[in-house]
Amino acid sequence: MPELPDVAVYIEALESRILGQTLERIRLASPFLLRTVDPPLASTHGRKVLALRRVGKRIAIGLEEDLWLVLHLMIAGRLHWRERGAKLARKNAPAAFDFTNGTLVLTEAGSQKRASLHLVRGAEGLRTLDAGGIEVLGSGLAAFSAALTAANHTLKRALTDPRLFSGIGNAYSDEILHRARLSPVTLTRKLNPEQIHSLYDAVQAVLTEWTGRLRTEARGQFPEKVTAFREGMAVHGRYGQPCPVCGAKVQRIRYASNETNYCARCQTGGKLLADRALSRLLREDWPRTLEELEDLPRRRAQQ
Repeated sequence: MPELPDVAVYIEALESRILGQTLERIRLASPFLLRTVDPPLASTHGRKVLALRRVGKRIAIGLEEDLWLVLHLMIAGRLHWRERGAKLARKNAPAAFDFTNGTLVLTEAGSQKRASLHLVRGAEGLRTLDAGGIEVLGSGLAAFSAALTAANHTLKRALTDPRLFSGIGNAYSDEILHRARLSPVTLTRKLNPEQIHSLYDAVQAVLTEWTGRLRTEARGQFPEKVTAFREGMAVHGRYGQPCPVCGAKVQRIRYASNETNYCARCQTGGKLLADRALSRLLREDWPRTLEELEDLPRRRAQQ
């Protein structure tokens, strides 16, 4: 799912292309994409784009008459800038937005269609789509600490909760926790002030650095390679590969359709966090440390 750095670069690319342009029409190939009925979608036709804004992981396009088109790309949604009037593919292209100078095409891979489009009016309409998390890049340490410790959750859950922090998801939370050298399952209210400060610094550094990297990678072009798994990430999507800091193999916790990646040596003092699927399978044979994990093949051979 595109997160704060990805959405920020999307918005920058859109600002240079559609700000001040007129939205001629919206072609909706999938009625399920649109989640609102009032105002009607046709009311946006012929309106000029006045602003673009990020609302969490959503992209908000502000039009004349105080109308806002709000896109949530979810996991598989992606945006593409095409020539004016570009045709929609028969599959996986739920909408196109035709402007006077080009067409913004929304695609969504896979069979599960989760991307959404809302049309709302005014600031109050936008607020209904905002989960309320703080903007971490614009907040000080005190506000960050208050949000973090508002409830006693694991760090992974807290960082990815949009009601606490705006724009952070599965990928960048892994990178932030690795940078801060903190375990993803540490409870927020067990952190001391130094650890909270370290986490705050890691949030600022990781999100700022990756926004800059993605901006440089785009080189003024429309970003086409938006993915949660990027070359240069320390742990996210790198299960079994060496940690760039200590060289130990990156570990993971799998749950539902997600997984958390971490370095046991850097983040948990060498302790392996139980993976639900594997720990159920191995039970008492589940390794507790990196050393036990590395010794597992020998132990199995002796059995």
